[in-house]
Amino acid sequence: MNQTGVGIIGCGFISDIYLKNMTADPSLAVVAVADLDPARARAKAEKYGIARACSPEDLLADPAVTIVANLTTPDAHASVAFAAIAAGKSIYNEKPLAIALEDGKRLVAEAAAAGVRIGSAPDTFLGAGWQTCRDLIDQGAIGRPVAGVASMLCHGHEGWHPQPDFYYQPGAGPLFDMGPYYLTALVSLLGPIASVSAIARRSFPTRTITSQPNAGRQIEVNIPTHVAAVLDFADGAVVSLTTSFDTWAKETRVEIYGSEGTLLCPDPNMFSGEIGLRTQTLEGSEAVAVTRPYADNSRGLGISDMAAAIRDGRPQRCSGELSLHVLEAIHAIHQASEEGRAIELETTVARPEPLG
Repeated sequence: MNQTGVGIIGCGFISDIYLKNMTADPSLAVVAVADLDPARARAKAEKYGIARACSPEDLLADPAVTIVANLTTPDAHASVAFAAIAAGKSIYNEKPLAIALEDGKRLVAEAAAAGVRIGSAPDTFLGAGWQTCRDLIDQGAIGRPVAGVASMLCHGHEGWHPQPDFYYQPGAGPLFDMGPYYLTALVSLLGPIASVSAIARRSFPTRTITSQPNAGRQIEVNIPTHVAAVLDFADGAVVSLTTSFDTWAKETRVEIYGSEGTLLCPDPNMFSGEIGLRTQTLEGSEAVAVTRPYADNSRGLGISDMAAAIRDGRPQRCSGELSLHVLEAIHAIHQASEEGRAIELETTVARPEPLG
């Protein structure tokens, strides 16, 4: 098999699972890693047997690199992606595609003009649990989807994260942080979102860090920390989505209500999990066997699919259009709350094809 050359920019915590999975994929060749901290890049290269550790600029100039995996912090996603496109590389960003919606639009347009691919995490919807849910919906197990509920509830990051400040600034908060997982999974099941309504609140003006090494320090909160949205899907389903850093109870929940039954889905942040089905003939919910591959943490699967799509001349599933649609939905939810009205989305996207 001809291998597709991949270079990674950003050698932080999340890079380990990408490197573990991609170096085990015979269709990929991780040819270089780069980071603003050269020592960190060298450490990752040594740990995973990568031949080259270099600067981001040198990585983008490497002719052996076809796809750049952009694992930098969200505030750098757009700038690194623009540079990769200018260098003629296909680009796969960690979520979100960008922070600013206009940057997301420009990225997709410039990638198309340059003839390169662009995509973004999350790729969890390609995992065993969500692909099994997709099969059930496509097979009519719950009839026509008409409604749903999704929630991500927790008490934020100041109790466990060593540097939680970012999560309470613009570009973060519960919706930017976890919303991409939920919105991407919902679009993969139900298709594009037509419009959104929402109420968002900054419930507490400051947060006190209780984790080390900064316990006791105050964080100024500059982003809504409780967001309640209603998503109106183009095919008619209505889904309520709540993301919150303000609840002591932790909950990850997605349920799809159909004309003939209810589908209980796994955590969108995971590649698999428990699936339940309720129908008219069942007194309670019935566990559904997960039948698809990639049940373990398979982050990087979207990059493997992009590489296969380049070789086969087909669309990739974690596409720029999908990630831009999700990014617009996030911005529209905040806008709907600020303006007190429903916001129609300008972008649309077809449901990604099921993973073969």
